[in-house]
Amino acid sequence: MSRDRPARRWCHAATGLDDFAIVTWALDPDRLAAQLPAGFVPEVRNGAALVSAVAFLDDRFHFNAAPWPRISCGQVNYRAYVRRPGAPSRPDETGEPGGTDQPDETGVWFLGTSLDSPLVAVPRLLWQMPWHRDRLRIAATWSGDECRSWRLDATGAWGGAAVELRGTGRPFEPPAGFVTPDEVSGVLLDPFVGWYARRDGSGVGRYSVWHQPLVLEQAEVVEARCQVFLDLDLLDPGDAPISAGLQRQVWFDVHTPPTRVAP
Repeated sequence: MSRDRPARRWCHAATGLDDFAIVTWALDPDRLAAQLPAGFVPEVRNGAALVSAVAFLDDRFHFNAAPWPRISCGQVNYRAYVRRPGAPSRPDETGEPGGTDQPDETGVWFLGTSLDSPLVAVPRLLWQMPWHRDRLRIAATWSGDECRSWRLDATGAWGGAAVELRGTGRPFEPPAGFVTPDEVSGVLLDPFVGWYARRDGSGVGRYSVWHQPLVLEQAEVVEARCQVFLDLDLLDPGDAPISAGLQRQVWFDVHTPPTRVAP
């Protein structure tokens, strides 16, 4: 899937994502639905909802209006795949229904983020995002664009994790339930819209990103444990991922600041 790059604004941010990995699990849709606010439903594929841990090293994260300082650190996003069903369109001037319903919006629900930087305070306080300070170590070895080994070790009060992957040299193989490449890109790999529960209880935040479509290498999972999913009762101990992929680097535009979603 290819989408035009939105114009870059002074308030946006940009970053390279190095040693990028995405590890995905399947779960009962009802378990995910219990974590979502009204107005959001799980994206169901092959009878299952999906959650992913997306880990990488931020490479020179900076805001466009202030190219310095530049921040490089580890980050893990814990996300679920959701839909926001479209609402009926408003009546016209005569009071008659105003036409077709609005389409569903697909994207990711951010369960939370681990960041290995004291600057985690900025999104926590300024935008009430569910970000947490954890110690992250991501170690990867590459031969060109093929990954030989990849490992995440995370420690902290919120986002403990241990994930080890091996590259296969093969193109990414999507999990069951995805039919077309555009579907894989639009839902699983390249969702450009995300929502989150504001930490102060004041509703839902929304933000968006842009990047070139991911071109992942299929990965084998050696170990995968993410405490966040266990603590939220989304997964049980021993649940194995259904999919994993790796990419050496991708560049992201981050459309800050987030906005609020109308009830």
